[in-house]
Amino acid sequence: MNSRQPIPVVVLAGFLGSGKTTVLNHLLASRGGTRIGVVVNDFGSIEIDAMSVAGQVGDSMVSLGGGCLCCAVDGSELDTYLEKLAAPVHRIDVIVIEASGLAEPQEMVRMLIANENPAIRYGGLVEVVDAAEFDATRARHPETDRHLAVADLVVLNKTDRADAAERARIEGVLRTLCAPGTPVVGADHGRIDPELLFDRRPWTETRGQLSFEDLLAETDGQDHDHSTHAHAAYDTVEFVSGQALSPRRFIDFLDRRPAGLYRIKGFVYFGVPGHEERYEVHAVGRFLRFAPGPWARGEERLTQLVLIGSGTDGPGLLRELEACREEAPHELHPESMWGVLRYVARPEPESESEPDSEPEPAEDQAV
Repeated sequence: MNSRQPIPVVVLAGFLGSGKTTVLNHLLASRGGTRIGVVVNDFGSIEIDAMSVAGQVGDSMVSLGGGCLCCAVDGSELDTYLEKLAAPVHRIDVIVIEASGLAEPQEMVRMLIANENPAIRYGGLVEVVDAAEFDATRARHPETDRHLAVADLVVLNKTDRADAAERARIEGVLRTLCAPGTPVVGADHGRIDPELLFDRRPWTETRGQLSFEDLLAETDGQDHDHSTHAHAAYDTVEFVSGQALSPRRFIDFLDRRPAGLYRIKGFVYFGVPGHEERYEVHAVGRFLRFAPGPWARGEERLTQLVLIGSGTDGPGLLRELEACREEAPHELHPESMWGVLRYVARPEPESESEPDSEPEPAEDQAV
């Protein structure tokens, strides 16, 4: 990941016993070369074995033993910890907040969106649900429905403890509780592909000698059935275009993306006058944001996208993206970018071509 970009902060929420810590441990153990900063309510809940595999997070781990994270006075405590993790010396790529089982995810999201630290940005809300105790959890915690309504991605954990009929029933209920289009990812023992939430660095990008994690990966790879890996359950589609994309058609594509499309990442070239920058796109579930930035010297103007999902129509997605190509981007009016600018973290400078009332910037909105 580009260290010059703000660090994404992903909120991992769910009630007690749902398996949040198991998911977090799996992310730490499967992070590849990515440096993960972690904020948790109880340090003791992180398994020592997972911490060893992750290479000893050390100063990148912050423990909040004093209760619910969202209850920090004015958010100042959380701001302090995030500022510490975002310090360049740690070279953190992504920060994961494991919320207390009694936390209010919506309040935490508001705190992150309101955070004025330019080194970080909100990266989406992941709600973990226990498939084995789904009905009991809703009865014990009626606020479950409210939490699910604001989630960007739902992890239905412990699917190994529910038969096919029960899982289908729970997924049907989740579709009624979540916002339209919210993806539901099944998992057992918290195993989800980290690529659904953040990029993993190749080993060669991060260090010149093998670490304990490298050696473990190499040993584990001997005579190993890769079909058991988490990523084997997902489909990946790659799209590259040397022709600019129509901002309106591309936004329409994103608005219509199927629930099985869990993540979209990459760069988009629109080529609209006044907006010739390279637009980084990042979507996790319903969460969507764009980040404009300069092209490198001599860099070819390309759109490069990776789409990760399950049960999606790969050829169909490619056809839809191909239909987004724009033959004459230089002839488009700057107003055609308004849909994209809604999802830019910080509003762009006003110009004569923009409306008197600038469209509300989507400070890392979900759609």
